[in-house]
This record gives sequence, C-alpha cells and structure tokens, in this order.
Amino acid sequence: MTPSIITITFNPALDKSVTVEALVPEKKLKCTSPIYEPGGGGINVARAIRKLGGSAVACFLAGGDAGKEIGRLLADEQVGTMVTEIGGRTRENLVVFESSVQVQYLFDMPGPKITVEEISAFLQRIELVPGVKFIVASGSLPESVPADVFARIARIAKRKGAKLIVDTSGEALSLALEEGVYLIKPNLRELALLVGEETLEPEHAVDFARELIDSGGSEAIVVSMGSLGALMVTKTDVLRITPPGLNIKSTVGAGDSLVAGIVLSLDQGKSIEEAVQYGVACGSAATLNPGTQLCSKADADDIFEVIQKKADVKRLTV
Repeated sequence: MTPSIITITFNPALDKSVTVEALVPEKKLKCTSPIYEPGGGGINVARAIRKLGGSAVACFLAGGDAGKEIGRLLADEQVGTMVTEIGGRTRENLVVFESSVQVQYLFDMPGPKITVEEISAFLQRIELVPGVKFIVASGSLPESVPADVFARIARIAKRKGAKLIVDTSGEALSLALEEGVYLIKPNLRELALLVGEETLEPEHAVDFARELIDSGGSEAIVVSMGSLGALMVTKTDVLRITPPGLNIKSTVGAGDSLVAGIVLSLDQGKSIEEAVQYGVACGSAATLNPGTQLCSKADADDIFEVIQKKADVKRLTV
C-alpha cells in the first residue's frame, strides 16, 4: 500500500559526521569513527515521519556509491523509497564537531549534474504514484536543475488532487508560489528575500506573509524563527508558537523535523493549528540531539505537551 505522503529530494547527500578535539591548521587531526546518515531535505522529512510513527515514501535521484549507500541506510530505517538512477555521483557532506569549544561545522558539497532526461523521468514517476494526499518538495537544487522544477511539481500536485508543501528558497520558491501551493516554510531571511527585503523582523513577518497568501501563492505560511518558535499565517488566522527553553546541541535537521510533524499531523486529520504546534515540538526535539540526528517521538510528544499546557500558543490580532 502506497503511503499518502511522498517527499521529493533533488539534491540528496550522504552525511558523514565526525568529532575532533580541536580544528588546527596544518596538522593531522584525529577523528572519531564516522557516522553515516542519509540526508537532503525531503529524505530527512521522510525519515522524521518514520521516527514519529508514520510512513512516507522518499522520492529522490541518486547515483554512484553514495547514492546506493543512502538507499541501504533508508532501508535499515524502514523508510520507503522511489529512487531514480542518474549518471552523476550523489554528493557527500561532512559534519565536524569540535569538542573543545562545543562548535559544529557543516561542509555542504555541490550536487551532481542531472540531465533534462533524468529530471523528466523523475517527474513522470512522481505523477504515476497513486493515492497521494501530500507531497513535500524540500531542499536545495543542484545547479543543473532548473528553478521552475517546484512549479512543475505544483502542477503535478494539482492534477493529482494532492496538497503540496514546499521548503526551499530563492527563485525556486518564488516560481512555485506563482503556480500556487498549499504551504511553505520559509525562515525570516527566506521570507525577506521573497518580498524583496534585505532583512525582516518577526513583527513584520505577518504582514508580508499575508500579502503572499492574498496573492494566491500559498494557502498557509509557517515562518520558522529558530528558538523563538514559529508563526503560522493563513487567510483568517495568525498563531505564534513558542517552544520551551531547551539545551540546544544542534540545529541541523530541525526544519525538516518541523515539516515532518506538520505533514504527518495533517495526514492524521489534525487542524492546521494543531499540526503546526506539533511541528514546532518536533523541530525543537531535533535540537536536543548532536550532529545531523532528527527528532525522536518521545521528545516531540513531551515538548508538544508543554507547549499546550503552558499556553505558549498565542493567537495574534489579524
């Protein structure tokens, strides 16, 4: 049975995480044994959904040994996959934790060249997946992938009667909004770029998000604000969700965990308000883990309970 959620990743990565005592130039640095994890926006969303007790099919393009290893690792995590083979080699990222100063570095590598034929084959396969209710298109694009690809997925979603959630930035996000989507999840910087501003303060985010909604670009916008939580803006409602104070170990994967919590809750029939609250709990839960680890269900459920009990959800004046 095909899950009702699929995720799309154009630029997956094999993430390798190591720890060193200190980063010192011109010296051979002793590292811990590397930890390998599958990465890339949509892949991480599917993994987080699995960790939360749900299921999703991770659709992605992959090639070379790193691409094969991503498939093996996802199988180990019992995450369903739909892999389109490419001639290029899937990238490998490096995450280095410097233990002496408790600082993490993420070395993000460029993606492979993907041909027009490979993109077309990938999109055709997505269109043929039956029973899809939610499509999550997430992450960056390799330079070889045209910026209008998320807009093309928006058209596919409309034909399938599915709701599209987009988590990307720049021109790709702008073009998707021109086509129209169900939900986007920009951070403050990404929202500022969308509306032609250099920077954007939280108090101004609501007005700009409402402009995008009124233009028909998106039915809902969730603005992630790091430790400040998130703003949810729809045509009729504005909610600010603030998580409890936490001992943050890493913010890598927090945004993907947030999206996972939202889409899983929506697929379970929860309201958009409750879905975003749970999403914030999931994103916050991910920050409790080092490296590139995602949220755990136990942590997410605990934080969600705190958010609800402490009334850290504020409905703002529309």
